[in-house]
Amino acid sequence: MQENPYIDTYRNSDSIKRVFKAINTLSKSLKQPLKIMEVCGGHTHTIMKYALPSLLPDSIEFVHGPGCPVCVMPKNRIDCAYKIAKIQDVILVTLGDMIKVPGSYGSLQNARAEGLDVRFVYSPLDVLKIAKENPKKRVVYFAIGFETTTPMSAALLERVIAEKLDNVFLHSNHVLVPPPLHAILSDDNCQINALLAPSHVSVITGSKIYEPLLQRYQIPIVVCGFEPLDVGESLLSILKQCLEGKPKVETQYARSVTKKGNLKAQEFVEKYFTLDSSFFWRGLGEIPHSSLRLKDEFANYDAGVIFKEYLGGIAKEDHKNCLCGEILKGNKKPYDCKLFGKVCNPQNPLGSCMVSSEGACAAYYKYQGISIS
Repeated sequence: MQENPYIDTYRNSDSIKRVFKAINTLSKSLKQPLKIMEVCGGHTHTIMKYALPSLLPDSIEFVHGPGCPVCVMPKNRIDCAYKIAKIQDVILVTLGDMIKVPGSYGSLQNARAEGLDVRFVYSPLDVLKIAKENPKKRVVYFAIGFETTTPMSAALLERVIAEKLDNVFLHSNHVLVPPPLHAILSDDNCQINALLAPSHVSVITGSKIYEPLLQRYQIPIVVCGFEPLDVGESLLSILKQCLEGKPKVETQYARSVTKKGNLKAQEFVEKYFTLDSSFFWRGLGEIPHSSLRLKDEFANYDAGVIFKEYLGGIAKEDHKNCLCGEILKGNKKPYDCKLFGKVCNPQNPLGSCMVSSEGACAAYYKYQGISIS
């Protein structure tokens, strides 16, 4: 079988071991332990799937960050989706990862079991077909995701306007990567001294969005691809920066990421969205200017405005023993949670980190016990 250079090259075990051997050699010169936050949940799964921690010396540790959009979605937002779905003649549409996220009234999967019309799609543009097939229904797209998925929500709205569909509305839950990182790194107790920056987000935004983080916190930041060799090469770059005492923003994933990013996608988002005043993040609390809402001129498509009278109320707290919040801040690991793998598992997730395909708890549960010899 012919090799696929875009995948096989970055999964070659000899190359991976060679890079990690270099990491182990250089790590002997470290003057303090290196705690690296991989921001993106996709990186967490790569790290666990290929058992990369088993190749590291004790002086280097991965901790997990808030780069999983489903994991950081608070209960009150899930409750909004549930309340909208209960409105007569409404079809609620969202992406598949949201199906099991627990809210105060259960998950959206529970809502379907109750007879509510909740549908899951792979692309926001699938909403158009649903709306055209149900002209007498109001179709609400519960939009989630970081900078990666926001352009698709903008594309949906543009099509809705162009096709003069008056039964489609958007509930924006789009969040941004830099603000929660500022919140985590500015904590006096934070011990994180390097970042593996997300790749797909950076394709859209460019690596420039991490410059303010570098200037303020003076830590190495490397935009990393999703394959195991990508992670190894990025880790080696971080290690070299630490030893040289010259932190910078570096792009290992140069085959897809530029400094400026996708300017067309950025313009598309700016056409329809603006910064919201604040967003409550699961585990991190209220963070100002960390999310996007529709601009005022598109208020007639904004589900938060149209259905405002149905929304509101204070969400119940997460399970008192759930550590998702601390895991998202890099303070705890899934194994530290008393619920992990027992009452909380993929079939019965009590916390959002177990629900999402990008969640740290889901990664640990799926790949636990794997090591590289």
